[in-house]
Amino acid sequence: MIIDLHIHSRDCSDGKMGLVDIFRVAEKRNIRLISITDHDAVECQETAMELAAEHGMHYLPGVELNITFSHPAYREGKAISLDVLGYGYDIQNRTLREKTRQLREYRNMRAKKILDNINQELLQEKKPPMTPEDVKAIEESVDGAFGRPHIADYMVKKGMVTTRQEAFDRYLVKCNVPKLPVSLEEASALIHGAGGKLMLAHPNDPNGTSLVSLTSSIRQQIEIIKTTMLSHLDGIECFHSRLSQETTSAYLAFAREEGLMVTGGSDCHQQPVIMGTVAVPDFVALQFGIHPD
Repeated sequence: MIIDLHIHSRDCSDGKMGLVDIFRVAEKRNIRLISITDHDAVECQETAMELAAEHGMHYLPGVELNITFSHPAYREGKAISLDVLGYGYDIQNRTLREKTRQLREYRNMRAKKILDNINQELLQEKKPPMTPEDVKAIEESVDGAFGRPHIADYMVKKGMVTTRQEAFDRYLVKCNVPKLPVSLEEASALIHGAGGKLMLAHPNDPNGTSLVSLTSSIRQQIEIIKTTMLSHLDGIECFHSRLSQETTSAYLAFAREEGLMVTGGSDCHQQPVIMGTVAVPDFVALQFGIHPD
């Protein structure tokens, strides 16, 4: 049974493909259990469930939430970003829907404040600022969550910088505006209040929001989870496109030791299309009461 429980869509997040195309490709790849886990968004879940039924797939409601986390023993207690995944929740839950709506609205407002800050920098450099037409062009390029990467890509397109990294180094780090903080405790309450299960996403992802921001030691990461996070989590995403076999093995052993659930997926944003390429074992489906075909 091919399983992918971590996919992002253009309709509600930062994927490059819409839901219709995602499910068309997923069927061709013989994915039998799927979840759309858009960032801070649950509005696409009803459509995703309908498409899964049309294509004869099992579906698990999903969402990815960005949280703020700190540990006194690392980075002098400074906060980092982590991602958690919610599964199997009531897609009509009012509290969850309202909170994710607030998060998206704040993200759009934050992006516009960042643009204002960048314009101040450009004026100090005696360079022409971005105009309302530029802002509109950036907004039109965004299909899901409006964030700093969209601004960076537009600055590259306009020739203001040569690379996305340069945009961050010269402008976007300095001009940043804090995200609306969501704690692990709040994310846990949201998902559990909606009847779902909460997983720590890609815990040792070297290129993403993960515990690597605190320490590259898997042993230390696991100790952080055991001492400060376990009471709020149901499981760990052990299978992921950017997790090494060493990481997967270590976290699987940890999950068995603590009686945690285990999930996995490609984290596909369709650039490239990697959905269904991560080997996720059948027992992951059985945890949710879904039996392999």
